[in-house]
Amino acid sequence: MALYKVEICGIDTSKLPLMNAAQSAELISKLKSGDNSAREELICGNLRLVLSVIQRFAGRNEPMDDLFQVGCVGLIKAIDNFDTSHDVRFSTYAVPMIIGEVRRFLRDSSQIRVSRSLRDIAYRALMERNRLSFELGREPTVEELAKAAMVRPEQIVFALEAIQDPVSIFEPVYHDDGDAIYVIDQVKDESDSEEKWLNNIAIRMGIDKLPEREQKIIRMRFFEGKTQMEVSSEIGISQAQVSRLEKSALKSMRKFV
Repeated sequence: MALYKVEICGIDTSKLPLMNAAQSAELISKLKSGDNSAREELICGNLRLVLSVIQRFAGRNEPMDDLFQVGCVGLIKAIDNFDTSHDVRFSTYAVPMIIGEVRRFLRDSSQIRVSRSLRDIAYRALMERNRLSFELGREPTVEELAKAAMVRPEQIVFALEAIQDPVSIFEPVYHDDGDAIYVIDQVKDESDSEEKWLNNIAIRMGIDKLPEREQKIIRMRFFEGKTQMEVSSEIGISQAQVSRLEKSALKSMRKFV
């Protein structure tokens, strides 16, 4: 059966070669020895790796041709900067480099603008994180990143948060056999919730059912913030009467709230 043909940048992806770790290591050894032809072989032999990485960004509404070209830039940087003294496969080193290059492209072309200085700090931090991860064999701390990038820890945190990709409110966060749950389903506006809205309607209905004098007392007491003595002086009744009418009005309103 013929493979499904997809062309990216004029390349038939079904015909891309698949290079294993041993072949990559051999070519890298040749490249370090001065054989420049090995560099081109490495690039061509790892294009399928680039293709697999950019699939992660397929939903970003960016042309796949553009993402593929940017991914190839990341691949070339990985080839040029790979240190054979570290006991890791080339693909292990190349994947985060390719991802980083694609993310940088997406950030720079995003409609949400981040200052150049913040982007530079974030990019240095990401580069140092990749380097330190290989050297330390673990994820570096913020303090270690800050020292390597020669900035303050709070600058690292702020810069990395600033470049986070925006998430659509219609992004699915959970899906099983039933309907998907989206980000918008998890967002709650405490300042204008449905419950508060319904309570406001119930309060207005309760006030409207009161006699005119009790309506005035409730509005003066709870909407205008006046004391019972101030209400009694304005309406022309005793403070005790105001207290009695207020309690009676609130009791009647509880039927609606």
